[in-house]
Amino acid sequence: MAPVARLRNVVVDCPDPRALAAFYAEVGGGTPQAEDDDWVVLHLPGGPRLTFQRAPGHTPPEWPRADRNGQQFHLDFDAGSTWEEMDAAHERVLALGARPLDLEDAETKDFRVYADPAGHPFCLCRIEHG
Repeated sequence: MAPVARLRNVVVDCPDPRALAAFYAEVGGGTPQAEDDDWVVLHLPGGPRLTFQRAPGHTPPEWPRADRNGQQFHLDFDAGSTWEEMDAAHERVLALGARPLDLEDAETKDFRVYADPAGHPFCLCRIEHG
């Protein structure tokens, strides 16, 4: 059966679309293209378009809560297949302004959870390529 439609964008509400698009361009690649101050599009190489939309009064999700203002979605990024690549990606996202949300058992889990500068959760994942 043919799909109803194709996914065009993942739209992320945030207080500063230019700043958050620049953050994710550093994490996932690509060049943000601002249509105006309220709407910035980032074409991720080999991936979907992320679009950042100004949302006055934006309240970030409270991770990992589900009872009040819980996470509505999160992005997973392939950070490499080795722990060295994961550690390097960890250092880079922290330098870009991410903050850790869950580093418990970081040496045994294949993912680490962070908040972007606007408070949205995202993960760096260790993916065994092969």
